[in-house]
Amino acid sequence: MDADKLHDECAIVGVYGPAEAAKLTYLGLYALQHRGQESTGIVSSDGETMHAEVGMGRVNDVFTEDRLARLPGYLAIGHNRYATTGLSTLRNAQPLFVDYARGSLAIAHNGNLVNAARMRTSLEADGSIFRSTSDTEVILHLMARSQAGHLLDSVVEALQQVQGAYSLLIMNPHEIIAVRDPYGFRPLCLGRLQTGHVVASETCALDLIEATYVRDVQPGELVRISQEGVQSYFPFPTRPPQHCVFELIYFARPDSQVFGHNVYLTRKAFGRQLAREAPVDADVVIPVPDSGLPAALGYAEEAGIPFDTGLIRNHYVGRTFIEPQQAIRHFGVKIKLNTIHGLLEGKRVVIVDDSIVRGTTSKKLVSMLRQAGAKEVHMRISSPPITHPCLYGIDTPTHEELIASSYSVEHICSYFQADSLAYLSHEGMMEVARQQEQGYCSACFTGQYPVHTPWRDDLHQLTLFDKQGF
Repeated sequence: MDADKLHDECAIVGVYGPAEAAKLTYLGLYALQHRGQESTGIVSSDGETMHAEVGMGRVNDVFTEDRLARLPGYLAIGHNRYATTGLSTLRNAQPLFVDYARGSLAIAHNGNLVNAARMRTSLEADGSIFRSTSDTEVILHLMARSQAGHLLDSVVEALQQVQGAYSLLIMNPHEIIAVRDPYGFRPLCLGRLQTGHVVASETCALDLIEATYVRDVQPGELVRISQEGVQSYFPFPTRPPQHCVFELIYFARPDSQVFGHNVYLTRKAFGRQLAREAPVDADVVIPVPDSGLPAALGYAEEAGIPFDTGLIRNHYVGRTFIEPQQAIRHFGVKIKLNTIHGLLEGKRVVIVDDSIVRGTTSKKLVSMLRQAGAKEVHMRISSPPITHPCLYGIDTPTHEELIASSYSVEHICSYFQADSLAYLSHEGMMEVARQQEQGYCSACFTGQYPVHTPWRDDLHQLTLFDKQGF
């Protein structure tokens, strides 16, 4: 995915049991850095007192040895944030940590509540005061107003009033609760450590801390981890699964297992399907690094065209850099990617990327390939055209900023000055994704939003059922 496209969402990690839970949480967040780079935080507990450290920036910049030493205890939750709602400021950094009448509480959230603004207005009218602009704080206020006697019940009562996507970790001084919304928009998995348990957005976090993957938290499931062990509840009405297909296309790390899929192999399968749908006579297939690599390999293998590396990525570019006063054409792209001239000169090139959002970077890449001597440039995209914004936790542009929302494939190809442009069809994408026989949300491609109106205002009768062991 090129630099002007969708921003990553958030990552959550929870660890229960080990003596240095915060350090394992830190490592899990490090493995999930790709899901958010604006802020990071960890809240830990020794069973009685909770400790919080949050900061702006990336995990290894925020968490020094000194800061981690201030996070003692055998349970901890952590969060990496990319802002989808709320400003990018320290007050919105998570986990949110509060003290209220019934004790201390911390919460970390991946997703987006589509009725948060309405709920916030209602809560403020009734006297609530918010310290952040994040939709996550709505859940905290709803929990604080609950009359339920147990944390578990107050979580359920609060979540029955919100709508949208959420994978949550909620912690008090002695237990962690993990929850996934009934549609299962965002991933969340359970793992086992030698001396405890872990919950994380993706399995790559489990790999780094040498935890054993157990299973995914199921849509609508609430998992409680405490001295009583690990318990599972299903307190919400069953909904048809709506896993975010973009996790498979771009967001998840390729070495993760998400929604039952090996992400890397799924992306290769998208590329193979794309080659079947949109073949072209060419001399070489190259990826847009790094996100286009698996799909490009799949395309090349299926098409029988040699695969090579035509673009080199500079992995040491920071978030900001100083641009020279003298204009350098395509500077923003060229500082991150550069072409291999001898490889491309006189060649018919297929360049494969996972998606196009605004299209400005793609246009510059085509120009760079032509400057490197490419005879033809054929662009292939391993997902359908993105035509609608996401409501469920991905920072997508407005309709006007999405190039495929306003222009046909032919117009976009002409704008890029490519010899051809083809996207993976929606049918082809879903054929690959549904190999696990699960339901997926593809609203950013179709405009068919599975959740867009508030649930009933009257609360369902609070019942915890289908209790089972870990």
